[in-house]
Formats: sequence, structure tokens, C-alpha cells
Amino acid sequence: MHRLLTTLKQAPIIPVYYHDDIDSCIATLEACYAGGIRIFEFVNRGTYAERNFDALLQHRDTYLKDLQLGIGTIKTAAQAAAYVKRGADFIVSPIVTAEIAAVAKQHSISWIPGCMTPTEISMAEVFGAPLIKLFPGDSLKPNFLKAIKPLFPDLKFMPTGGVDITQQSINEWKQAGVSAIGMGSKLFDNPENTTDLSWLSRRCNAVLTYYLNSAVV
Repeated sequence: MHRLLTTLKQAPIIPVYYHDDIDSCIATLEACYAGGIRIFEFVNRGTYAERNFDALLQHRDTYLKDLQLGIGTIKTAAQAAAYVKRGADFIVSPIVTAEIAAVAKQHSISWIPGCMTPTEISMAEVFGAPLIKLFPGDSLKPNFLKAIKPLFPDLKFMPTGGVDITQQSINEWKQAGVSAIGMGSKLFDNPENTTDLSWLSRRCNAVLTYYLNSAVV
């Protein structure tokens, strides 16, 4: 369960991704890995989520063995149990429920629930979550975390949803006290006139560098 938190110290950016096409999924995973990513969240949001997650796991087990691959958008205990059985390294939820927490605890894997209020954060803490997803990040903003973090000194936080890829944005969240940042659409926004995914590797490396080089004051 603590493997995730250990890896976050070296690679605190977590891409959040889904695509229907298996080849696109694998190419994206490879590009992120080349850019220094070591924790990757694939989301349960499409028709082919289960099939593609299985393909990513197989690719990871063959070529990227130090990568942790988790599943996001898990809203029920049944979904959690099914993906744990498939081999998910961690579970991410947009909500807080005791039932999903129990599945994660039973299988000794990390559960990252999505929270938007101090009450939800408190519930997640009671249920044993080691890392809280502040969602949506672009609505809550760094000042929210600055205000509530002293209330939860034993928890770690990760904003997800609309977090910008700029150095200023990363610095502001780091200064607020996050332990990781989840990145979706803004990380994967494809520049014009590109023929491969080398831009994604460079972008992942850049945001990792921004975070790791940002001093906490």
C-alpha cells in the first residue's frame, strides 16, 4: 500500500488518461514513461476500458516493470473488486465510500478518493485513504488547500481536474502543500503539426522538473 507514496516522492505527476484505441493507449503510456512518469491512471470511462486496461497491464508487465498502473473513475465496490482482480496497482474514485475503501484495504492497495469539502476529506481519512484527490482542482484552487491542510496534518493531497501545465501553476500547488498532481486533458493537448508523441515525453519531463525543482517556502 505504501509503494505508491514512495514512488510519488520521485515521480509526483500522475497522468489521467483514456482512449478507445489500444495502440493509442500503449503509445501514450510509453511516451509518458519516457518523460519520467512512474505512476499512471487509466480511467474507467469508455466502452473499451476493461479491454484496454488489460492490454496496458500486459505491456507494463513486459516492458515497463517499475511503472505503477492504476484505475480511475471507480464508483462502486464491484468495479473496484473487478479491477483489483485484473491487476490494478491502485484505485482512484471521484467519490468517498466505505465500500470501495474496504475493497482496497482487503487487497492492501492504495485508494485515492475524490474530495471537495472538509467533511469528505474527514470521511476519507476515517476510511484509511493515504492520499486525497482534490477534485475538481481548477474549482478548488491552491488557496483551498492552504486553508484546510492544517486540519489534516497526516494526509497527503493531489489536485486533479483542470490543473494547468505551466511552471507557475505547478509552483502554486507545490507551495500550497500538495504531494502529487494529477493531469488530464491539459497534459494531453496535442500541439499542431506533430507526427509522433515526443512532445508528450518532453511535456511530462517539464512538469516533473517544475514540481521537483519548486522549493517550498
